[in-house]
This record gives sequence, structure tokens and C-alpha cells, in this order.
Amino acid sequence: MRKITGLLLAVIILITTLARAEWYKGNTHTHTVNSDGDSSPDAVVRWYKEHDYNFVVITDHNFLTNVRGLNEIFAAEGKFLVIPGEEVTDKLIRPDSSRAPVHFCAINLQKKIIPAGGKSIAGILQADVNSINAAGAVAQINHPNFRWAFGVEEMYAVNNCSLFEVANFSTDCNDYGEGGMPATEALWDSLLSRGRLIYGVASDDTHELKNWGQEYSNPGRGWVMVRGNELTAPGIAAALARGDFYSSNGIILKDIKVDSLSYTVEIEKIADEDTKYTVYFIGRGGRILATVSDNPAVYKITGKEGYVRARVADSNGLKAWTQPVFTGSE
Repeated sequence: MRKITGLLLAVIILITTLARAEWYKGNTHTHTVNSDGDSSPDAVVRWYKEHDYNFVVITDHNFLTNVRGLNEIFAAEGKFLVIPGEEVTDKLIRPDSSRAPVHFCAINLQKKIIPAGGKSIAGILQADVNSINAAGAVAQINHPNFRWAFGVEEMYAVNNCSLFEVANFSTDCNDYGEGGMPATEALWDSLLSRGRLIYGVASDDTHELKNWGQEYSNPGRGWVMVRGNELTAPGIAAALARGDFYSSNGIILKDIKVDSLSYTVEIEKIADEDTKYTVYFIGRGGRILATVSDNPAVYKITGKEGYVRARVADSNGLKAWTQPVFTGSE
């Protein structure tokens, strides 16, 4: 038998790994009565389980919920996982005595984190990221436009943070900007254009199950689809940290493929044949590189884009966001 070279073996392992990979639907930002939610952890987890999610991260404000019992109940019922987390809830007191909220989700956390505090937004952001990383969890910057707490300059100053909420579907998070303030997606493009690699998360930031309506922060409005080989807390956290996921508020993708030559997005076909889709490939400065209505949608990489990511939109107002890849300098 011929000896298999290291490179060939690596390719075989990669192909085998991709063949086993699955998409797991989950929410990374979830509240219960352990902070300011209106329902018990059991009721909240049951909602996600019954609505075809594969995982949920419990992230109460400055509180770490023990999820062992929840997993014993719900994992036994099928392919489902509860991941421990915390919304590290910090703030800056401004000179006028108002408060700028600085919040993070710590995903797959084993020990409660105390907010670091500080004298500047950038300092607080970095100190809390450092604490989350030191605890072995994954840090996610939450809703930067909530009370217009901070912007691109403060976020750009932060190192070693791989996630932020590009879409938070709770109330008052101001994702769309306006009034001279940038949308969260514009913040994302500004960071990427400066060379800061960060991945965009969609979440519903659940607080209410007992009351429903646009004025409430209900579940099921935004989520991530994580690609992985196993439904475990370390596996999900690692996939999020490396950007192997997409975010959505209703559009389902079948596959995303990226290599040195092309970026391909394939949309999962649905029964409603009247629904139309457009894939916007986006590069440096938020510039639209290409607008494609084919499925799969393919963008040919030139190497001059700075980065490439995709936003998928349908004729009913739903969206999905794929993660950026850097393509080199101009």
C-alpha cells in the first residue's frame, strides 16, 4: 500500500469532517426569572425545544444558571442542548450621570463573572472580554446601539472578541440606526473595513413568554445556524468563535462554501414558490460587490474586495447574514 502523505491525509480528514457536519439552530441571548425575564428556566427552555431549536444559551444578567438539570430533562427528549452563560452587565457613568450600558454574552461559561467596570467604554469592553476569555467562554458584544452606548471607535479598540450582535430582535436596540446614527450592520462594515475580523450574531434577546407583541421581547425572532460535527457546548462555542455559522430571522440556507476563488451561498428551497430571493455580496466600506438572484448564488473573488460577506433578503422582508472572509489588499 502506498504511504499517505500528511497533506493528503489532512484533505481526507477535512472531507470526512465536512461530510458529517450538520446545521444546529440556536439562540445565544436568553433571559429567565433569574434576572429580568418573566418565565422560569424550565419554561423558557421548553419553548425553544418545542419550536425546533437545537440549543439555547441561558444568559441572565450577572447570573449563571446551573443547566445540568435542564439538560437531564430536555436532552433526554431528543437532539437538544442547554448551554450555560451569563449576560455580563456592565456600565459607564457619563459626566451627566447617565449610564451607558456595556453588555456581553459569555457563552459556555462555568463560573460567574463580575463586571469589571472602568473609566471608559473601550476600557470596560476590553476588561470584560478579558474576563470572559480567561474563564474559557466565548464573548459576544451585545446591542451596541442600545441607548446609543458605543460605536465603531470603541469596538475597534477591543481585541480578542469574535462576536457581536448585528441583529438583536428585542425592543429598543436600534439596529437600523437613523437620526444620523449608523445601523449595526454599518458598524460591522466599518470594523471589517479597518481589518477587525468579527462575526455577526442574530438573537431574540428573550425576556417575555407570557405576553406577546411587538412591544415585548419574545422568542423566535432571530437566531444562529451553527455548522458542527457534534451538539456539545464546547463544539457549539468553538464553531461560533471561528465564524462557522450564519444568522437569520427566517431565511434558511442549505450551504455556504468559500474558497480562494469564490463565495457561494445556497438557499434552502421552500414550498412557497412565489417567494423571491436576492443575495447581496458586500465588501470594504459596505459596498455592494454583486447582486445575485440565482440559487446557488456565486461571487467570484478578485482579491481586491478587502473582505466578502453576504446578506440574503427575500420578498417577505426576511434576512440572513453570512460571515466575512478577508480577501487581501487592493
